[in-house]
Amino acid sequence: MRDGPDIARIASLVGDPARANMLMALMDGGALTASELALEAGVSLSTASSHLSKMMDGGLLKLASQGRHRYFSLAGGEVAAMLESITGVAAAVGPKRTRPGPREEALRQARVCYDHLAGAQAVEMLESFVSRGVLIGDDDALKLGARGAAFFAEHGIDTAAMAARRRPVCRSCLDWSVRRSHLAGALGAAILDRILSEKWARRDPGSRVVRFTPPGRLAFEKAFLAPN
Repeated sequence: MRDGPDIARIASLVGDPARANMLMALMDGGALTASELALEAGVSLSTASSHLSKMMDGGLLKLASQGRHRYFSLAGGEVAAMLESITGVAAAVGPKRTRPGPREEALRQARVCYDHLAGAQAVEMLESFVSRGVLIGDDDALKLGARGAAFFAEHGIDTAAMAARRRPVCRSCLDWSVRRSHLAGALGAAILDRILSEKWARRDPGSRVVRFTPPGRLAFEKAFLAPN
C-alpha cells in the first residue's frame, strides 16, 4: 500500500447504498436512532445495526445515549464536508435523477449542511464576504480579514471566542448544488444560528430546507450581503 491515508476504507464505507442513505439522513446535523436510520436506508434493523457498527468503527459516526435510547450522528464537520463534496461530484458526473419539483429547488437555494447554511444563498454570502475583505483567502486557506472581527461583532458574533476553541473559525465547503464554496466552520454555524434565532428563516420539518420569509430574506441580505 502507498503511504498516506487509507481512502479506500472510507470510500467503501460511504459507497454502500444503505450506508450512504443513512449518512445523508444525518446531514442536517441531527441525531437518529438505529430504527429511524433503518427506515431511511430501507433495510431491516439487524442490517442497519451492522452498517452502523462499521461506520462507527470507521470514524464516520458518533453515538450518544439518552436513557434507553441511542442516537447516531455524523462524527463532525469534516465528515459532512466530505459527503457534500461527493454529492457535488455525483451531481456533475453521475446518473441524473428526475428532479422532483419545487422541493428540490428549495434545497438548491438554501439548506442545512450539518450545522451551517448551504445552497445558492450561502455561496453568494461567502463570495460577498471575500469581495469586501471581510474574509480573505481561497478554498484552501480561508481566514478573517482585517475588518472581519469588527464586522461580525456588529452582528453579535464573537469571532475572538471562536478562535480560542479547537474548531476552525472559518472553512470553505464545496457546495454540491452550485459547485462553488459556501462558509463552514464555527463562523458558518454562528451565522445559521443567527438566521434562525432572528426568525429570518425556518427549517422545513423533516427536511434540510431553510426557507426564508420575504422580510427575512431582506434582513439577511442587508446584514450579510449588502456592501457597507
